[in-house]
Amino acid sequence: MSSTPPVAGFNRALEGMRACAAVGVMVTHVAFQTGSVDGSWLGAVWGRFDMAVALFFALSGYLLWRPHSEAARDPHRKVPGTWRYLRHRVVRIWPAYVVVVVVVLSLLPDARPASFTVWIANLTLTQIYVPLTLTAGLTQMWSLSVEVSFYLALPLIAWLMLRLRGPAARWRIPVLVTTGVISLGWAWVADALPLEAGVEAKNWLPGHLPWFLCGLVLAELGTAEAGAAGMRGRIARLGRRRLLLAAIAVVAFALSCTELAGPTGLAPLEPWQFAIKMVLGVIIGFALIAPLTLNPGRSHRFLDSAPMQALGRWSYSIFLWHLVVLAWVFPLAGIVPFSGSMLVVFLLTLLLTIGVSAASYAWIEEPTRHWLRNSEARAALSVAPRDRAPGDQSNQPPRHVDREPRGEYDRQQSR
Repeated sequence: MSSTPPVAGFNRALEGMRACAAVGVMVTHVAFQTGSVDGSWLGAVWGRFDMAVALFFALSGYLLWRPHSEAARDPHRKVPGTWRYLRHRVVRIWPAYVVVVVVVLSLLPDARPASFTVWIANLTLTQIYVPLTLTAGLTQMWSLSVEVSFYLALPLIAWLMLRLRGPAARWRIPVLVTTGVISLGWAWVADALPLEAGVEAKNWLPGHLPWFLCGLVLAELGTAEAGAAGMRGRIARLGRRRLLLAAIAVVAFALSCTELAGPTGLAPLEPWQFAIKMVLGVIIGFALIAPLTLNPGRSHRFLDSAPMQALGRWSYSIFLWHLVVLAWVFPLAGIVPFSGSMLVVFLLTLLLTIGVSAASYAWIEEPTRHWLRNSEARAALSVAPRDRAPGDQSNQPPRHVDREPRGEYDRQQSR
């Protein structure tokens, strides 16, 4: 008799992969600002490290959807309530982000003076909808704006999939894949929209939905019944072949460096190029993440290592701060922007960003997350006595509320 896999806890390999994604984003920005994206084949490679965003989106999709895929196959498992979920998303994303925005718009010369519209758009993560509000030091935040859109859409997606539970759960992957295929047409819709100059609708959630859905499909595959047959079983078995998938990821990345996925840089993409880029991002995301999620218990020496785990913990702050640090590296090192020296600038930016990010994690991210968990534990303590008989210890919150068992898992459910 088949059985549903147990609930997966903290996945160290995913933490290491998040570190790789953060460093990949840094590589492409350093390459642009040192003039290394110069039209050569190597410049195309450096410029296409922006595909690391596909990893970020697929990881978010997988981690945030996993409780829903588990609950669809086991009626005893519950998903977090919508308000709890949104509360955790806000506390996870906004505190550190707001600090970066204030620092950039107040202190970074290239971002000053910032108009009221720029301040509001960036503080609310709506800059991809407001013309000309992506500013120096914060241009990478377009992807965080898209991710927040996905956070808001996730409860709706879960509600629409609510009937596909129990035996009907086998239809969840076909529905998600079909949705992803349909969303590839968004590039043509985006080009037809009557928008103001400075707004790129391809960068809205519908355009990048396939990258998130890749993670949702991986979550469904990971929680499907053991020994699943048919296409689902074949895909799951493919996801366990690490060397084959690594080769597939390399080929997909190489194709993304060609005109098939459009030019690197700020040049606009044709709708067909954007659609191909999305498909290649899905392939890269699946090929790199599937071996980490469909091989429970298998070790991944590099990703599981202590340095990669540390970088993974700090990866969100690395993403937030690296452009600010990069802007400071040029004058500190006496290097003129767009004049080369990519290796020197990258190493300096990496080392300084790691230091800043470790401090940001310790002083902003961890304290706010602990505050939320302790607040929820105190609320549970105040309510629980009314729901228990005298002497009943069931469902009692942990004594040390800042060591909540699911804290590590909650930390991983984000960038």
